[in-house]
Amino acid sequence: MNKIEFKKKFSRRLAEKFAMDVADASPDELYQTLGSLMTSEYSQSWQQTWKDYREAEQKQAYYFSIEFLPGKMLKSNLLNMGWLEMVSEGLAELGIHLNDLAEVEPDMALGNGGLGRLASCFMDSIASTGLPGNGNGIRYEYGLFKQRFVDNYQVELPDEWLQKGNLWEVRKESKAVDVRIGGDVYLSPDEYGNLTPIYQDGMLLRAVPYDTGMVGYKNDIVNTMRLWSVEIPPEEEDRYRSIEDRRAVEDLTSVLYPDDSSEAGRKLRLSQEYFFVSAGVQSILRYYKQLKKPMDKINQYIAIHINDTHPAMCVAEFMRLLIDDEKLGWERAWNLTQEVMSYTNHTIMAEALEKWSIGMMKSVCPRIYQIIEEIDRRFVEEMTGVHDFDLIQRTRIIQCDQVHMAHLAIIGSHSTNGVAKLHSDLLKSVVLQDFYRIYPARFNNKTNGIAMRRWTQLANPTMSKVLDDTIGDSWREQPKNLRLLLNYEEDNQVLEALASAKLENKKRLASYIKEHCNIEVNPHAIFDVQIKRLHAYKRQLLNLLHIIKLYLDLKEDPEQAIEPRVFIFGAKAAPSYHYAKSVIKVINEAASLINQDTTIKDKLKIVFLENYNVSLAERIIPAADVSEQISLASKEASGTSNMKLMLNGAVTIATLDGANVEIRDAVGDENIAIFGLTESEVYQYYENKNYSATNIYKENANVHKVVKALIDGTIPNIFAEGQEIFDSLIKYNDEFFVLRDFEDYCLAQESINEAYKDKRRWQKISLNNIAHAGRFSSDSTVQRYAEDIWQIEPVFAHEDDRGVIQHDSYLL
Repeated sequence: MNKIEFKKKFSRRLAEKFAMDVADASPDELYQTLGSLMTSEYSQSWQQTWKDYREAEQKQAYYFSIEFLPGKMLKSNLLNMGWLEMVSEGLAELGIHLNDLAEVEPDMALGNGGLGRLASCFMDSIASTGLPGNGNGIRYEYGLFKQRFVDNYQVELPDEWLQKGNLWEVRKESKAVDVRIGGDVYLSPDEYGNLTPIYQDGMLLRAVPYDTGMVGYKNDIVNTMRLWSVEIPPEEEDRYRSIEDRRAVEDLTSVLYPDDSSEAGRKLRLSQEYFFVSAGVQSILRYYKQLKKPMDKINQYIAIHINDTHPAMCVAEFMRLLIDDEKLGWERAWNLTQEVMSYTNHTIMAEALEKWSIGMMKSVCPRIYQIIEEIDRRFVEEMTGVHDFDLIQRTRIIQCDQVHMAHLAIIGSHSTNGVAKLHSDLLKSVVLQDFYRIYPARFNNKTNGIAMRRWTQLANPTMSKVLDDTIGDSWREQPKNLRLLLNYEEDNQVLEALASAKLENKKRLASYIKEHCNIEVNPHAIFDVQIKRLHAYKRQLLNLLHIIKLYLDLKEDPEQAIEPRVFIFGAKAAPSYHYAKSVIKVINEAASLINQDTTIKDKLKIVFLENYNVSLAERIIPAADVSEQISLASKEASGTSNMKLMLNGAVTIATLDGANVEIRDAVGDENIAIFGLTESEVYQYYENKNYSATNIYKENANVHKVVKALIDGTIPNIFAEGQEIFDSLIKYNDEFFVLRDFEDYCLAQESINEAYKDKRRWQKISLNNIAHAGRFSSDSTVQRYAEDIWQIEPVFAHEDDRGVIQHDSYLL
C-alpha cells in the first residue's frame, strides 16, 4: 500500500466506523480507525500463515508463560508491517500526529518485569525469524497494578487496560474449552479393567481464547499469542446466580499474581496456573487431532515450552489427556511427554522455585495431583539402585508435604536451560546440581535476548538515523552488523552525532520529568538509571546508599568536583513485599530532601518515575548514560535491561552476575565498570559463614556514616522504614552483602565520574557498547531454541501466481 492509497482507505474506514471526517475525530477514534485498518490488512497473512502451517504439517512450538508484557503494539506492528514511515507521513498530511494516536493506546500490562518482557520479545522474534511458534497465557482483566506515590509510599491502583477494549485481539468462541477445578476424583475400572477417573463436585469453567496476531518483521508471517479468559459455561449458569458467586469465578483471570500472603490468594494463584495450562494443552491436542496423525507421533509435530515454573503442570496435564482421554499406556505417554516438553529456569533464588502444599494441590486439581504422585513414585523406583538414597530424596517431586514444580518440569521434559552462561553454570554446579548428575545431557544454556527493533527503531529513532547514515541500514535486519560501527571508533563526526542523539533523548526525558514530576533536571548531567523490579537482591538499596554518600560529601564540601548526576529509578514492588515498599519510601524521601537542597547546587537529583512499564522504559532507556546492574553476584539469572541500555549506548556499572559477564566479555574491561564480589566469593561466604555486616559497620567510617543516616534523622519521614532497612543490614546481617560491596561500588562510580569528564573517551565507550550489542538479539536466541530444543524449522513467505501469500519451509 502506498501513501495515497493509505490516506483514502483511512478516511473511508473512519467514515464507515464513526461516520465522521478526520477534522471531527478524537485521537481515540483515529487510533481505533488506524488499528482496524492494520488488522484487516495483516489478517490475510495471519490466516494464510496458520493454514500453511497446518497443510504443511509443520512442527510448531507453544510457549507457555504466565506473563506477557508486549507494551503498546501500534508502532511495533506498523514497523513490522513495513508501514511505519508511510503511515506517519500519510497521517501528517491529514493533520494527524502518529505519536498522539500511540499515546491513546494502553500498555498491555500482562507482566511484572523481565519474564513477561522476554516472552514478548520472543513472540516478536519467533515471527520475525519465520519460525512456527505461538504464545499461551492469561488475559488478565486488570494486569498487574498502576503504581502511584502518595506521601512517598507506593499505592496500588487497578490497571483497567481493557476499559476500552483491545483492538488487536480476536475472541475465538469456537475454540473455547472446559477446565475442571476442585472437587474429588476416584479411579474406577471400566469393562476392560482399565482405570477411568470419575469426577465429583468441583467447578466446570469455560476457557475462552483471545488471539492476538504476532506480526513478523517484513516477512508476511503472523503467528498467534493466545490468552485465555474465564467464563461460566451455559450449563453451569444456575450454580452462579449471585454477583458474589459469579465474581468468584471471574476473579480467576482478573489480576496477575494475586497476593499470596493468604491461603485464599495462594489457592487463586494455583488455580490460575492450572486454568491456562489445561486450556492451552487441550487446545493443542484438539489441533493435533485435526492433522489425523497417530497420537504416538505427537512429539514430531508439537513442542511445548515451560517458561519458568508457573506452567510446570503442562507435564501432568499432557499426561492426563494422553492416558485418560486418549487411552495411551503410561510408558508411551510418559516418553511422549518428555519429548514434547522443555523447560527454562529463570531463577537462582530458592524461594522463586514454586512449591505447593499437597493439600492445596489436591484441593485445586485432584487428578493432576494423582498423576504427579504416580510420576514421583515411578521416578523413585527408576532411580533406586542407580543413585544414592539421599540424592533421590532431594530430587523427588513430592517431599516434606510439598509438590516441587521445578522438579516436575525437569523430570518431565527433555531439556532444561538457563538464561545466561553464568546462570546455566550455577544451575549445574549449585542450584540443580543433583539433577545435573542424573540428567547431564538435558542441561544447556540459552542466553536471553531482546527484540532490537523495538529498542532501537521504535524507542530511539534519533540514534537509529545516525546508525543508518554511518553504517547503512543492514543492522535493522541483521543486528550483528552493528559491529560495523567499530570502524568509526576514532571518527569525531560519528562520535559527536551519537552524542547529539543521546542529548536529544535526554532533553525529551527531562521535559517528561518536568511535566510529570515537576522536577527540573539538567540534560547535560549524567543520567544514571536503575530500572527493574524492586527486590532486595537487585540492590536498589546499594544505589541509594551511594547517593546518600555523595549527598553527605557535598554537604561537607559543596565545591568538590563531581559531574552533576540525575539518578533515575523505575520499579514496582509486589503489593505484599513490605521491605521493598520501604525501600521505595526511603528513596522517595531522600529525593524530597536532596532535590530541594539548594546548597548542593543541583549536583544531585533523584527521580523515581511512577508506574514503570514498557512505554516508560522506551522513554528512559534511550536517554540513559549509566546502566545500573548491581545485583549480588550469583542472584540475577540474566537480566535484559542490561542489554537494552547497552544497545542504546549506556555504560554499564555491574557485578559479574547474569548476562553482565557476557556483556563484559563483549565490550572489554575498559568499556564497562565492574565491581564487587564474584559468585565464587559469595559462595565462600555461604560456606564459611564468616560474613559480618556489623564489623564492616563498626570499622568502615564511610559505611557507618551512610548507614547511620537511615536512622539519625538525616532523611526526614522514614522513622519506621529507615529502622527496618538498618535492621536488615546490621541486625539480620545484610543478606545480599550490600555493605561488603559498598566501597568497591563507590570506586566504580568514581571511575564513571572520571570517564564522563573526558567527553571523547566517554563517547568511544558508548559507541563500543552499541557496536557489541547485536549478539544479544532475541532473534538469535529463539533460533538457538528452535534448533537445539524445539526442532522447528523456519519458513519463508512468497506470493504465488495469483498474488496469494504462501509459506514454505526453508528445508523443503
